[in-house]
Amino acid sequence: METRVDLAIIGSGSGNTLISPYWDNKRVAIAESGVFGGTCLNVGCIPTKMLVRPATLARTPEEAARLGITMHTEGADWPAIRDRVFGRIDAVSAAGERYRRDEQEHVQLISQEVRLDGPHAFVSVDGTRVEAEQLVIAAGSRALLPDIPGIDLPQVHTSDTVMRIPELPGRVLVIGGGAIASEFAAVFSGLGSAVTQVHRGPRLLSHSDVEISERFTAVAGGHWELRLERTVARLDPDPAGGVIAELSGGGPADERVSADLVLVALGRRPNSDRVGAAEAGLDLHEDGRLVVDEYQRVLSGGTPVPGVYALGDVCTPLQLKHVANREARVVAHNLEHPGGLRAASRDAVPAAIFSDPEVAEVGLTEAEAIAQFGAERVTAYTQDYGDTAYGWAMEDRTGLVKVVADRSDGRILGAHVVGYQASNLIQVAVMAMSFGIDAYTAARGQYWIHPALMEVVENALLGLDVPHGEPAPL
Repeated sequence: METRVDLAIIGSGSGNTLISPYWDNKRVAIAESGVFGGTCLNVGCIPTKMLVRPATLARTPEEAARLGITMHTEGADWPAIRDRVFGRIDAVSAAGERYRRDEQEHVQLISQEVRLDGPHAFVSVDGTRVEAEQLVIAAGSRALLPDIPGIDLPQVHTSDTVMRIPELPGRVLVIGGGAIASEFAAVFSGLGSAVTQVHRGPRLLSHSDVEISERFTAVAGGHWELRLERTVARLDPDPAGGVIAELSGGGPADERVSADLVLVALGRRPNSDRVGAAEAGLDLHEDGRLVVDEYQRVLSGGTPVPGVYALGDVCTPLQLKHVANREARVVAHNLEHPGGLRAASRDAVPAAIFSDPEVAEVGLTEAEAIAQFGAERVTAYTQDYGDTAYGWAMEDRTGLVKVVADRSDGRILGAHVVGYQASNLIQVAVMAMSFGIDAYTAARGQYWIHPALMEVVENALLGLDVPHGEPAPL
């Protein structure tokens, strides 16, 4: 069976948002081989944050003790926590799928895996071929699994499966040192599991600014056990139940960790191979991402393929939902206005890690700024939460804000936060960088509520060695 459509989309995450009223009188096909709604809704950003919140509340007694309050967390009802998450998310996913499948006559939903058949067509598992005037590849990514013995044991999970487990495990082994690994380590640790996190490097979040990475690693190591500069060589079933992990590097040859559950969180790979991008003649980066131009057009032989776009994890190195959403808005415009294409911006893209402590970052690290501009042009300043009024109120001992700027003109090059509400505190720097506001103007050109925690950002900006420009208002 063959169908011709005006627009075909592979992937129902951010790609689903492309179907605007513009397409009401046209034919659209959308293919989704997994759960409708994509990674963020079903196994990523949203469900993980719905787990982060109860885990954070469970840790409240630790903070309360510093303030003279005695509190106790008696336990965590994992089934109730889990069912709260998926009772909401599954309903949203099902409603979205039902709307596209049953309520929009101009939309054909193909709930199967598909592979490209040339740049403008794909074929589903059952042989249905869809040819499109315009096609968007928004196929997302999937979890990476290491090639080690025992990786297929039933106790081994990825972020795709670990949130639906029937009960809270007593012992959790987390493999990886990045964002996903560190978020889940905090979740399970906060809810009462004994967590061991194994990472091959000397610091967690090694892609972050060194000062942030060091601070995060030190604090995390006080919450759960870290085995740094180690890798997992093999996983064996434990006769008593669970898994025994054999570690290599840094420690004795027979170093082992026992766990009831293993979470592998070593990153994600783009699904370009699953849709047959290479076989269709499309260009790929070395890591498998589709090559796109500034307009999100897919390239073949270095040349944009007319009417073929990509967005999200399948093409961007920034595997962030807000990046995929921005790219989707760009692609939506370009699909509807092929004569007036808009480019996607990569300026001042922030990211946050909702672990304990929280981390947020935007722009260049201090080391990256020095490498790009030279040490003489770069100024950086670090402000501890505990040196501000609200930091005193919190008795905070770990949070900090670091800002990196161009010494010559005060342009903010990067900002990095570790600590309470980091994902909110970073937004001042994001706005300043996005709209070209220099550090001194951002600090002195507006009121800052006293004694709000946001003063830690104000003080970090004021600490930079940058030009002061116009006199500050009295």
